[in-house]
Amino acid sequence: MMARMDRSVAWRAALLQALLLTVTALVLAALLDKQFFEDWGWLAGPAAWAGCAVAVGAILRLPPLATLAGAALAGVPSLITVLIGVHWLGAPFGVALFAAWCGRLAARRAGPMSTPAAA
Repeated sequence: MMARMDRSVAWRAALLQALLLTVTALVLAALLDKQFFEDWGWLAGPAAWAGCAVAVGAILRLPPLATLAGAALAGVPSLITVLIGVHWLGAPFGVALFAAWCGRLAARRAGPMSTPAAA
């Protein structure tokens, strides 16, 4: 059985998460020095990821705790790439996984009688 997904929500979640992460990264990079990220990146990165995900969930009217759980799970690829030394390689995979999670949340919210949204 194939899992239902609202593809419209998934695409919007991917675009919003990528946009918010990019803006956040650029603002933080402009305001803070390299030493901050060396000392506090382990906290700042996940906090930025979670904050952006919560904002995406709010914009798309998804349940906050479920959205945050999906963000945590989707952040695992980024964590793995940080550990192997190629930090930004995991971000696209994390965004894609988070978007799929959001699409499934939206389909679940819509209920079994509704039709999934077209791409």
